[in-house]
Formats: sequence, C-alpha cells, structure tokens
Amino acid sequence: MPSVVVVGAQWGDEGKGKITDYLSAQADTVVRYQGGHNAGHTVVVGTREFRLHLVPSGIIHGKTCIIGNGVVIDPWAFWEERDRLVAQGLDVGRVVISDAAHLILPFHQELDAAEEERRGAGRLGTTLRGVGPAYRDKAARLGIRVGDLFRASTLRQRLEANLRHTNPALEGHGRPSVDADALYQRLREIALRLEPHVADTVVRVNDALDRGERVLFEGAQGTLLDLDLGSYPYVTSSHPTAGGACVGAGVGPSRIDRVLGVTKAYSTRVGDGPFPTEIEGPLAEQLRQKGGEFGTTTGRPRRCGWLDAVVLRHAVLVNGLWGLCVTKLDTLSGVERIRVAVGYRLNGRRIEHLPHDADDLAACEPEYEELSGWHGELGALRTREDLPRAAQAYLACIEDLARRPVVLVSVGAERGQTIAWQDVFAH
Repeated sequence: MPSVVVVGAQWGDEGKGKITDYLSAQADTVVRYQGGHNAGHTVVVGTREFRLHLVPSGIIHGKTCIIGNGVVIDPWAFWEERDRLVAQGLDVGRVVISDAAHLILPFHQELDAAEEERRGAGRLGTTLRGVGPAYRDKAARLGIRVGDLFRASTLRQRLEANLRHTNPALEGHGRPSVDADALYQRLREIALRLEPHVADTVVRVNDALDRGERVLFEGAQGTLLDLDLGSYPYVTSSHPTAGGACVGAGVGPSRIDRVLGVTKAYSTRVGDGPFPTEIEGPLAEQLRQKGGEFGTTTGRPRRCGWLDAVVLRHAVLVNGLWGLCVTKLDTLSGVERIRVAVGYRLNGRRIEHLPHDADDLAACEPEYEELSGWHGELGALRTREDLPRAAQAYLACIEDLARRPVVLVSVGAERGQTIAWQDVFAH
C-alpha cells in the first residue's frame, strides 16, 4: 500500500501536522501538495516543538520532503523556515521544491492586505500572506514560477509582464508601485540559495511510487476551505481535498491508495464565515485554552464549536475517505455533556448534507445528539480499550455518523500520545 493522502475533514487546524509526523515514521517520501505559508503545523516531540509552514512534517523523521507544484512559495519565508529547522538540528538536505511551483512575491502580500481592508465588514479573514493573489496570478497566466528564477531573461520578461497589471492595481489601492529592477535583483539573490533544493518533483514522486516506496501526501487547511467544495467564498485559493493531491503533486488518481481524514473531537474555525455548531461563552474559552486553539501562523484565537457530522459526511463524500483520525480527544475530558450535530434545519426543513451556499449554511440550525462526557487524563493511554467507556462510545458515535472507521486517535500534543489500531499503509 504505497500511497496515502492525509486531508483535513473540517475547516483546517485539525492536527494534520501531528498525524503526518506520526505516519511519516512509516513513509519514505512526504509530499506537500497545495497552499502556502498561510498553513501552520505544530509537532511536539518530547520537550521540543517544531512549527512548520511550508516544509512537510516528515522532515522531523529525516524523510525526503517534497514541496509540490501545487504549492505557492514565498522564497524568503521558505528560507527563514529552513534556517530555523537547521538551528533546531534537522537535516534539510532532503527538502525538494518543485520547479513548477508558483512564487508569492511581496506585492502579493500588499494586494492581499489592501483587498481585505477594502472588503470591510465583508472581509474573508485571510492570513494576509499573499496566497490568494498569487493563485490569482497563476490562473491569469501572470505567475512567476520557481524555475523562472534560474533563467534571467525569462524572469525579467515575466516580472515586467506581471507588473504591467500589478502596479496599476497597487496604485488603485493607494499602495506604492513596485520597482522592477529592485525586485529582480532580490529574486536573483534568493535564487542562488534555493537552487540546490529545486528539481522536477513530478518525476521524483512518480519514480518513488514506481519503486514501491511509501509516499504520504500532506494537505494544508481543510475540506471546508476548498475553493470548489468548501463554504465559498470563505475558503482558501487552492484545493485541500484529496483531488488536489493529484494535481498538486502531479500523480494520477489511480496512484492514490487510501485517503485519511483528520478531524478534531470538536470543531474549530479561524477567520470569518458560517460555523453552525459554534459555542459561545465559558465552554468555548475552556476548549480554546485547554486545546491551545491559537493559529500556528497568525496566533489568532480559533472559534470553537461542537463536532459537526454534516461536515464530516461532506468530507467523506468529496474526498472518498477510507478512515478517520480523531485528534484532541483529551481536550473534551471534563466536559459533562457532549453534543454532536447530526443534521441541520434550513427554512423549517431537515437536511443531512452540507448546502453549497454560504448564506444557507449560516442560516442552518444544528440538530444535536447528546452524549455523556468523561473525566481524567488520557495522555498515558495507548489502546482504544483503555479509554473511558464514554470516550469509546463517543468514537463509536463518530464512526456511525460518518460511516467510516476511526483508525487513529490523538490523546495529547506529543508524538507518543497517539493510539493507532491499524497500519494505514498495510493491505
């Protein structure tokens, strides 16, 4: 079973970094296939904490780590992350960047901030990292790719072509225009640093699969932030769903063997947009503090809510999930009664599937099933049977509502605080 895709089954921030780190021990190559440095994964190993934004979580295990063609890369942000990992004692020599990946440039961040400011009350809650404008340039055929950095005349031509569109847009927002000469020089300088890491990653990934290696595909964000299949327009600008792995890594769908969906034992969301099961008040703050619900990239507090089975079923449907990984089960310890949304009521009618329209989703009233909570610390437990009976019943409820098995549970932030009862790479 050589290839597995890990996707977020909610709004992102589900703990995919820890799950990918855990599974990387069994993998040979780990591939990041979409998003940019707006993503953030935190992995805890003993007393050490690693914060990752572009580099796949497999770096901590010393695996080959590929940043695929579907990712947008701020080259200076990548270099800062690389230096930070080197300072933490990690070997970054096996990090490979696709020559076909598009670049996030400083003016993309300027446009991101200006556009979000202009939206006012209708803001999307972006991370202001320039990801959306970079993907927009990619779609408009104005983008600059990593491989362009090493062809001086091509880089100059494409930069000037882009700025003929970008500078008027910046000036229209009251921002200064970009000096083409200065940016060109900065790009040529960073190119010298990046060059040892750059390759044709489509060939690399497919060759690894041909050799029978175990390849783990790592998504950023989550299903509900997918550009086509999420709660549009409160979405990211790429495809965090399993289909994005094929396009963003350059592999055919027949080469994907299993798809794992990662879900928290409750729900969180960063930024604006509809969130049907959102909790207000002391319980939300309790979950936020106990679960460390603050963005790895921005530090923003996450909105907290009950687990939403409608969202989970949507993730199962559009990703073809084989199994579920449930994270932060330990955060719910001490909550007396736990609620799960089993359906919605929209305009007086019961629905069990996620509406495509964000206004309809905002108008949905969840219908809840209530379960008993449990007490006690879970971090030292290592089998499903060791869990409190109420926690076991909660996992069984999730399996029943999502119609997929739970194959792995996280009961703490550290790598070892993981309960797995199935090898996801095994036949």
